[in-house]
Amino acid sequence: MAKHHSERPVIEPRRVYSRAEVAEILNVSLSTVKRLLANGQLVASQPPGIRRVFITGQAILDMLARTEQAGDLDDEPDEDDERAS
Repeated sequence: MAKHHSERPVIEPRRVYSRAEVAEILNVSLSTVKRLLANGQLVASQPPGIRRVFITGQAILDMLARTEQAGDLDDEPDEDDERAS
C-alpha cells in the first residue's frame, strides 16, 4: 500500500537533495520532479558545467506550501506512470 502524503519523511530545510530523493519524498515519479523544475514550481541550482542539480529542503518546503495553498500538487499522470500501469 502506498504511503499517505501525511506520512512524508521530514524535510530538512538546509539539506541538499537529488532529484531522485525529491521524487521519493514527494511520492511522485522522477518525470514529475523534472517537470516541476522545468516549469519553475520547484527551484534548484545547477553550477555551470555540472550535471547535478541541487535542490534544498527549503525549496521543497516552499513549493509544498504554494501548492497546498493553491490545492494543485500536479496530479496529472506521467508518461512513465501510464507505462507502468
